[in-house]
Amino acid sequence: MIEAPADVLVVGLGPAGAGLAIRLARAGLRVTAIDRAVFPRDKICSEFLNPETVRQLDLLGATEPLRAVAVPLHGARVFGPRGHALTGLFGEAPGTRHEPGISVPRRLLDQILMELARAAGVRIIEDCRLTDLIREDGRIVGGLVARGQATETIRARVTIGADGLHSVAARLLGGRLREPLRRYGFVAHVADVPDVGFTAEMHVGRGLYVGLNTIGPGLTNVAVVASRATLAAAGGDPTRFWAEALDRFPAVRGRVRADRIVRPVLTTGPFATRSRHLVSNGALLIGDAAGFFDPFTGEGVCTALREAEMAAPVVVEALAATRTPTAEQLDRYRLLRRRAFAGKWAVERLIGYGMLAPALFDRAVGRLERRGMGHTLIGVTGEIVPARAVLNAGFLMAMVV
Repeated sequence: MIEAPADVLVVGLGPAGAGLAIRLARAGLRVTAIDRAVFPRDKICSEFLNPETVRQLDLLGATEPLRAVAVPLHGARVFGPRGHALTGLFGEAPGTRHEPGISVPRRLLDQILMELARAAGVRIIEDCRLTDLIREDGRIVGGLVARGQATETIRARVTIGADGLHSVAARLLGGRLREPLRRYGFVAHVADVPDVGFTAEMHVGRGLYVGLNTIGPGLTNVAVVASRATLAAAGGDPTRFWAEALDRFPAVRGRVRADRIVRPVLTTGPFATRSRHLVSNGALLIGDAAGFFDPFTGEGVCTALREAEMAAPVVVEALAATRTPTAEQLDRYRLLRRRAFAGKWAVERLIGYGMLAPALFDRAVGRLERRGMGHTLIGVTGEIVPARAVLNAGFLMAMVV
């Protein structure tokens, strides 16, 4: 058993963990980051990065290496269950002058962020999983991790849980709460899908929806997101379920061929979960470990990077004041997060639960398109327009009247 002291232990090297590790290391802290994967590795994701995500990546210095492999994304088209459709373009969103978003495989994005973390001085340990948190005098002072058959004690003044949807850190800090709306994702990379341009496609049906998103020359991210009830039809064969689900949508049927799958169908879920305790004495959670609700247009990476931006100064300030910060000293991060995302969470739920009523959802799509309000909606989901642009009586009435 090896003692490896650090100022900060980061558990998970996705965008949330890597983004925070980079910022903390650049602030002069000793950072150790672990991940159960060996990079580069595949990750289930929409791989849709809105303009705010690009801005966050630029702050980290990641955009230059990404530009060589990224595809521009100008917005999204949403197809309702009964034939209506709306188009939302980032550049047409009110009050904005934003550049396009980009699309890039997570395998490349996460590798680039990990390399930036290493260049910043982060000690990175791959193929390493958290098994327990170390507690002393009511405070978390690091983690017990496993590497093959060996174990290692990594002591740290602050431990960051950034280990995703099925976070071990969150479970050890008090567990998870699940919302009633539970959906599961089935995602593959497919070659030669015709008529996929530089806007993502979202096709909504009863009990599920489909997303198509260009991620490179001749390559498309094809996602099926299904409710728990619909999932019963999977029968233990995710590829068959994914292919049969695609055939339910007339605008998708025949475009996506199973024999052109480049990366096999991967699954994840359930969505709609949050952690009981966001901060604790000596620890905090960020990214999907903190909470995740199906964002529909795939803005999880943006949320993760913004949370890293919020958490970094809180951690730096707390460590400057004390040896091991208390929950109260870290609580400013929780308040910043809630203030930043409360409106976004409300819009996500408005869309997520709205899909349970197909006729109403389709009607709203049609009315927003006729009134030219699709750009506003996609601008809000893309985090370049304030949520209040949707969460007001005028906009909500326009959806149904």
